[in-house]
This record gives sequence, structure tokens and C-alpha cells, in this order.
Amino acid sequence: MPTASRAARLIAAFASLLLATVPVAACGSDETDAPAAAGPAGGAFPVTIAHKYGATTVKAEPKRIVTVGLTDQDAVLALGKVPVATTDWFGGYAGAIGPWATDRLKGAPVPTVLKDTGTGPQVEKIAALKPDLIVALYAGLTDKQYRTLSKFAPVVAQPKQYADYGIPWQEQTKTIGKALGKETEADKLVTGLEQRFAKAKKDNPEFAGKTAVTATPYEGYFVYGTQDLRSRTLASLGFTLPADLDRVVGKDKFGVSISKERTDLLDQNVIVWTVADVAKEMPKLHADKLYTGLNVVEQGREVFVGENTPYGVAYSFQTVLSVPFLLDRLVPQLKAAIDGDTGTKVAQPAS
Repeated sequence: MPTASRAARLIAAFASLLLATVPVAACGSDETDAPAAAGPAGGAFPVTIAHKYGATTVKAEPKRIVTVGLTDQDAVLALGKVPVATTDWFGGYAGAIGPWATDRLKGAPVPTVLKDTGTGPQVEKIAALKPDLIVALYAGLTDKQYRTLSKFAPVVAQPKQYADYGIPWQEQTKTIGKALGKETEADKLVTGLEQRFAKAKKDNPEFAGKTAVTATPYEGYFVYGTQDLRSRTLASLGFTLPADLDRVVGKDKFGVSISKERTDLLDQNVIVWTVADVAKEMPKLHADKLYTGLNVVEQGREVFVGENTPYGVAYSFQTVLSVPFLLDRLVPQLKAAIDGDTGTKVAQPAS
């Protein structure tokens, strides 16, 4: 993989996953901040969960959970369970556990970290872990990969009603709650975080009706569509996504690189950039006269999120545990960007 931003590496990896046909070896400060109860769940089973490739029945409370989805570990941890293995995305975190979630380990062993190189899950390593549940919600499993993994344990694959890697954090949390026999706890977590969004909207009425978009420098300008979780968070805060975003991106995709002729799509009331390094990438973007001529730039309505920071990782993760961490940093930046004063500096969070 060539040197590029983490977002660029992810986009390339997603493309590889969605096209993967390589054979795999066949072998037999809010309510969300409080730890979920880890009480007995025996009476909740069996449960059956529908997904893209049919339905999976979990017959008993899982004890050895492997998360194949890139962010699924957060909901598992939020519900009082520690996976035996997680799948790495950004790197740099022990067990692929972000700083917003490390307190949920509670002395348990740090999960084994699996890699996804673009050809799918590490099947042999997963089999060796002897899982009794495999979670692949924020994922792009193919039918073949799903059937192979199902030989080892029940697999909860990504839902069919969303694009791959498009499951909302609410649905992710509730689905994992059902699989773990903790539906009530999952509902409480979702309600608590939705209340936080509602409070943020109430406290920032200036967000309502303002247009916003998220993009990253990749093959020109890569714009995230309505199926992407970053866009959903902006909408949940009261912003409006560009009217023709789905037409440009496609309703079944999380994003697309736009042509120079569609740079106007970036010219919203606010644009959120995810970049590898803010200090290096901002000047590169501003070297493009076509881009710097847009009102969003001239009027200082840009927000930059550095992917090499926990904040940047949280903006990509968008889980029931990472979103509170994210909102503490994103909301002040958005407020500064749209305050109507071109002299207001949109400062980077301290951490």
C-alpha cells in the first residue's frame, strides 16, 4: 500500500474487500459513560439475527467473541464483554481498543489483534481462537467469507439494508446487544447517546439548516455520502447534507472521489476534512486555487480532523463509545466554523 492518509488506506482497503474473491481456507459524561451491567443473559437465548446473507441463531450466551467488523469491539465492550480478538483498523492501540474504551477491559486480557489486508478475515487465526460468536457488522464480508467463517461459530454479518461499512452505531449496538443477550442494556446505551445528540442540537440551534459535508484528500477529493457514519453524525447534530450528495456518490456507496467539475459539492456552510496530518495537508489543499476560491474557504468555514490523533480515529469509528469522545471535540470546532466571523480560528482540540 503506498504512503497515504489513513482514510485513503481505508478507502483502498474497502474497495479491495468489496471486490474480494480470493479463496479462503476451509476449516470445520452521559449514560453511555457508565459501564453496562454484565448480569446473566441465559434466559435471552436462543436469538436469531437477520443479516445480508440470511439469518444466524445464537443458541447460548457467547463467551469467546471475535469481532471481524472494524469497530464492533466498542459495542461489545460497552455491554460488559471483552472480545478474545478484534480486527485492526488504524493501528497504534493495544488490542485495537481506542482510548475512549480502554477502561472497559477491567483487567481482562487485551484482545488478540487480527489483520485485514484487503483479502478478508484471517480465517485460520480465527479458527484457532475457538470462538463461539463472530461479529462482522461494520464490515464487508462476502457470502463466501461468511459461509467459511460460519463453519467455526455463528456469524452475525452486516445488515442488508445498509451499504457495507454503513451500519449506524444505533443498529450496531442493538444488534450486538441482541447477540449477547443484552437487548435492554443496549437500548439504554442508544437512548443515552441519542439524548446527548438532542442536547447538542438544542444547545447549538445555529446548526439547524446549515449544509455540511465530510471529505478527505484521496484521488483528488473524496466525499462521504449519506450512508457514511460521519455524514450521519453531522445530520444528527442538525446539519443538512448536500441535496445532490446521493446522486453523486450513489445510495449504495459510502463515498466517492469527485471530479474537478464537482468541486462545488465541497462549497457548503461547513466542510469537515479528515486528513493524515493537519499541518501538512491544509497547505496542500489550499494550494489548489479552484478549491480556495470557494466561499467555504474564503469565509473560514473549514474544520480539520487529524487522523493521527485519537479524535481523528473517533471520527472514523463512530461507535456508542467513541461518539461521546468525538462530540466533545467536534462540536466546538463546528461552532467556530459557522459563527459568521471570518476571523474566528477553528482551533484543533488539545487531545
